Amino acid sequence: MTFEMLKLYCDIVRLHSFSQGAAANQISQSAASQSIQQLEAELDVLLIDRSKRPFMLTPGGRTFYDGCQSLLQGFEKVRAAIASTRTQIAGSVRLAAIYSVGLHLMSDHMQRFMSLYPLAQVRLEYLHPHKVVDAVLNDEADLGILSYPPANRSLTILPWRSETMVFVCHPTHRLARRKTITSADMNGEKFVAFDADLRIRKAIDRCLRQHEARVTMVMEFDNIETIKQAIAIGAGVSILPKPTILKEVGNRTLAAVPLAMTELIRPLGIIHRRGKVFTPTVARFLELLRECIEKPAPARP
Repeated sequence: MTFEMLKLYCDIVRLHSFSQGAAANQISQSAASQSIQQLEAELDVLLIDRSKRPFMLTPGGRTFYDGCQSLLQGFEKVRAAIASTRTQIAGSVRLAAIYSVGLHLMSDHMQRFMSLYPLAQVRLEYLHPHKVVDAVLNDEADLGILSYPPANRSLTILPWRSETMVFVCHPTHRLARRKTITSADMNGEKFVAFDADLRIRKAIDRCLRQHEARVTMVMEFDNIETIKQAIAIGAGVSILPKPTILKEVGNRTLAAVPLAMTELIRPLGIIHRRGKVFTPTVARFLELLRECIEKPAPARP
């Protein structure tokens, strides 16, 4: 006795026809008749009285039909419940991000996502840019967010945000009240830079060379937070993404001035392993992130 045999029996009874019941189960009428005979032999009871036209259910056949209906309906409920777990927004999203993104951007996104989907959670880990890439490639993170995402055949890169870069200094610095900073203004300034191996450092250095801005590198750090601390104690100036220093500017612990070099923009991207199959939870979180894509600010004339 199999599930298919029970379904066939119910279809024959429901449709009042062996031929139609057989067609609904994509078998021949002869095979359908043999299956019903096998059921009757296993149960040792006549289910269908074929001597009458149309056929009639015996009392045992009616009892068996009612029981089979309950079994089939229960099975469908279980199957629907299992299917719903495949699409339910629950479980974890493993996210790796560079410090500045994690500290300044992700809090609102994470809170919104988890308020919409209380059964879901986002596990965020702050990492060095190279380690963000490694975490994604090694499947230790579902998604990674970093600036200047590197080209890699094993990665898919999704553009996310573009952030204007600004000149940052101590509020008492001689340039703090300027409306715009030119390359000539920066000549001779002590500069607190990113580590030389970071892509953001290379982009800033390239822009400074192109505009012939001659600064003196006095310190190098691998994250924005430490650079801001160095500027706050008067160790030098720097160029940083505007969204990362809004709090300090508001508190007047740092000053930010627009750059005449308007082409200097920090791109942020979302990365994941190429071909990775996302859970519904990860897919929905990615969708929410991409709803917040920002365009770069237009260049000033």
